[in-house]
Amino acid sequence: MHSPALNRFRPALLTALLPAVALGMLPARPVSGAESSKTSKFLPTAENKTPPPGPAPKGMVWIPGGEFSMGSDATDDSLCHRPGLTQDAQPIHRVYVDGFWMDQTEVTNAEFEKFVAATGYKTIAEIAPTREQFPTAPLENLVAGSPVFTPTPGPVDLNNFLLWWRYEKGADWRHPEGPQSNLEGRANYPVVHVAYPDAVAYAKWAGKRLPTEAEWEFAARGGLTGQRYAWGDELKPGGKWMANIYEGTFPVKDTGADGFAGLAAVGKFPANGYGLHDIAGNAWEWVSDWYRPDTYARRKLAGGLPRNPQGPDASYDPDEPSEKKRIHRGGSFLCSDQYCTRYMVGTRGKGEESTASNHVGFRCVIPVK
Repeated sequence: MHSPALNRFRPALLTALLPAVALGMLPARPVSGAESSKTSKFLPTAENKTPPPGPAPKGMVWIPGGEFSMGSDATDDSLCHRPGLTQDAQPIHRVYVDGFWMDQTEVTNAEFEKFVAATGYKTIAEIAPTREQFPTAPLENLVAGSPVFTPTPGPVDLNNFLLWWRYEKGADWRHPEGPQSNLEGRANYPVVHVAYPDAVAYAKWAGKRLPTEAEWEFAARGGLTGQRYAWGDELKPGGKWMANIYEGTFPVKDTGADGFAGLAAVGKFPANGYGLHDIAGNAWEWVSDWYRPDTYARRKLAGGLPRNPQGPDASYDPDEPSEKKRIHRGGSFLCSDQYCTRYMVGTRGKGEESTASNHVGFRCVIPVK
């Protein structure tokens, strides 16, 4: 049996990193932006022309909504050079979403602290698992905590994510690296170590909700059609870093070539076409849809133009069929061209909904009726 620590964090790591299945180390050639456009099934984004219904709520921007092509045509996301990892983001298909307001950045520690001060809320990471939840676990393992990324002393087998993750007693949103850490100087950093119910609770308190996957992707594309990234087809246009991702040898050392080694404060990189910051990299973001690898295929098969799709009715991941998983979007500071290029705008992550970690946060939306 796994300890409850492993039971609680293993699914979330599979979310952002990859299920630990033996797919083989097959060579793959990344698809360039030019090649992508030649074979693309993307059709132009048709934005709604209705103006915003009023002034923007504080810290939010207007997303006009409209009809767009959703998904990814990348055949390989460079994750350990394994082909086919973006198949759950295919086929590309047309979707319509109404306009809405969206947080300009990920929810910060300062914002989450106001919620906790007002409500007394405790996150899942702050609550010790119980004997009822894990009847066979040793008592010493029933401790509150959360997974924390830990660099390795040298190159390792990238098939074994347990080599660079540890379950840290006392790690939570107030203590991102464990009980010895705190939020001093981090008020404007994304809040992390939040599980899906924690994000939902904050959103409800704030009079908002989490975005659907379709809303998130429409917003992330910023009005562009079928581009590889939220800012275009080039990772570093003009040699300029556009997102906080992992440089150097993963998982040994993040060189911080983009200006940051590890998590960064929000808003340190240029906004996309709709004024959204950090829509790629920095911290993964929870969205409301259940995860299924065949969601897009089923949607395409059903035909027609889905309007404001909410995702499937239940979760199913063939790698872990008993786990209830929600979608993650946007990638994090741990994504790199060596292990996880899920900062590509159309690609998808997945996470067990009660599991948190130090590279997953969220942002909220307000729909307009």
